[in-house]
Parts: sequence; structure tokens; C-alpha cells
Amino acid sequence: MGTKINELVSKSKKVISFENLLNKEIAIDAFNTIYQFLAIIRQKDGTPLKDYNGNVTSHLSGLFYRTLNFLEHNIKPIYVFDGKPSVLKLETIKERKKAKEEARQKLVEAREKEDFEKVRRYAQFTSSLNENMINESKKLIEYLGIPVIQADSEGEAQAAYLVSKGEAWACASQDYDSLLFGAKRLIRNFAITRTRKLKDTTTSVDIEYISLSKFLDELSITREQLIEMGILIGTDFYPGIKGIGQHTALDLIKQNGSLEKVIENKITIRKKSIDIDPEVINKIKDIFLKPSVNKDYPRPRWKSVNYEKVEELLIEEHNFSAQRVKNALKQLRKRDLSKRQASLDDFFKKN
Repeated sequence: MGTKINELVSKSKKVISFENLLNKEIAIDAFNTIYQFLAIIRQKDGTPLKDYNGNVTSHLSGLFYRTLNFLEHNIKPIYVFDGKPSVLKLETIKERKKAKEEARQKLVEAREKEDFEKVRRYAQFTSSLNENMINESKKLIEYLGIPVIQADSEGEAQAAYLVSKGEAWACASQDYDSLLFGAKRLIRNFAITRTRKLKDTTTSVDIEYISLSKFLDELSITREQLIEMGILIGTDFYPGIKGIGQHTALDLIKQNGSLEKVIENKITIRKKSIDIDPEVINKIKDIFLKPSVNKDYPRPRWKSVNYEKVEELLIEEHNFSAQRVKNALKQLRKRDLSKRQASLDDFFKKN
């Protein structure tokens, strides 16, 4: 879920469009993106898209059409996949599994009552991503000529590292943890679709751009202080302190200077002193400040689309509509053809 700092970010974020990202390399948090597809690409009864063999294909559908949109807008995506989670994240993973099980039970009840609004709501919380789905996602992305980077641990940390090395211009994720990991630039709502369903209504959604330096300057804090705020609010690695939200966390850190001083000064919340094991604090800070990243990844290279392999995977293996897939690829073929022609014209002009 990431650290909840949405209200603090509101003054620093900027609305942008795909045109602002022309020819930019964007490191995408793959798991975060795929889970979005698994949650929202569902039928009326809440079931995800499946092939004739019962295999879930919502993730492949989402990846295919969204990636084509990026390519058509001359945006250069890089998909970054999570590695092994930190030991400190295991409790969060356990809680998520418990929440999914509760959602499954409520989903069964909603289906029995034919309450389709609740069916859609609970179905979104039951999404699961297995090894086979991950491997097929990687295959599709690579067939589309897009680089895949495997992280050692957190995908957001790896994406932030790519930006720091100049391999990517920005990170794309719905979670704000990218900022805690040091991403210089973060993009949220990174999709061509500008609407989102909320209950029975549809609301417009803008692509958001956040500059880490501007955000920190706006709050007059350092990145380390932002991480300490995250510990108070709650992160994927620590549940936080009950009664402390984002504004209270900011006030406490700014008034006391550091989390260590907050504890030392015996600050109380709900008549209880804030007390966090210093060893736990240091471990969490190290996750964000000194994350485990893959430094031996292959340099991102964008290749030609393997149209035959894309069609084989989607149409032959997973029963996608041949007409829809081929029509979508047709637009991409036209773009590739015009690019090759432009390169050829340029060659003859120079010679």
C-alpha cells in the first residue's frame, strides 16, 4: 500500500500529459501496475478475464494495451519487477493475505445476494499474482521490445536507482514509497485512460508528476526526515503509531528535528509515549537509504516488436480476440514503418 502522504504531496504535484513525456524513459513498478490490472479488469460478476483453460489473463490484457499506448505516444517504458521481499515486509504480506481471505468470503455472500456493486468492490481485493503470471508478463513485455529489469528486492528501490543512474527519467507507481527510496521524479496515474470508476460514478483522473526536491523544499524537511515520518505514519515495513497521521507526523518531526528526538522528548499521543525500538528504526531507514538493488542489470535497450510472438502468446495460447489484437498491432506496424522510412530518408540525405 505504501506510505500515506497524499495530502502532503498535494501542493507539490503537477498535472501533466503524455506529451510532456515524449521520448522519456519511465521505470514502471511492474507489480504495482499488474495488480491494478488484476483488480480492475473484471467482468460484471467480479471474475477476472480468463482463457478457455481457466487461466487469468487480465494482467496480459492490461499490459498489452497500456504498453501499446506508451509506444504510440513515443514514451519509452522500462518494467521493473520485485525480487525477494524484506523480512520486515512479511508481516504486511501476512495482513494482506488475511484481508484477501475476508474479501473472498464477502464476495461469496455478495454473489449469493446478487449485489453486483459489492461483488465488484470485493472482487478487486481478491487479486493474486503467481509465478506463472509473472513469467508470462515478462515474456509479453519482452516480445513488445520493452526492457525488463529484475530487482533484488523492492521494485520501487530499483526504479529509483535507475533514475539516479540516468537510465530512466522518472519512476511510475501509485505508491509514494518511491519518494522515500529517493526517486527524483515520480509519476502517478500513468495511463492514457483519464477516468476512474468510483461506486456508480466516473471521475476524471489526471497524470500526476512529483519532483522529490520540490516536495522536500515545500515541507522544509530532508529525505531522512521524510522516512522518519513514514515510520510514524506507517509503511510496508512498520505499522506506524496509532493516532499519528501525515500532518501530525510532519509537525512532530519538524518540531523535534528527528524521530530519535521525538522518542527522547517522550512525546505522547493519546496519553501514550511514542516508543519505537532504535534497532527497528535503523533497519527501516536502511531499507530506504541503502536499499538492496541489482547493479548488474542489462542496460535498458528498446528493440523491435516481435509481432509473431505477441500474437502466438495472446491469440494462440490465451484465446484473445485475433481481430482486436491484430488491429491494435496494425497501428504499431504503421508507426514502425514510418519510423524506418524516416531513417532511410535521413540516410540518403546525408549520403
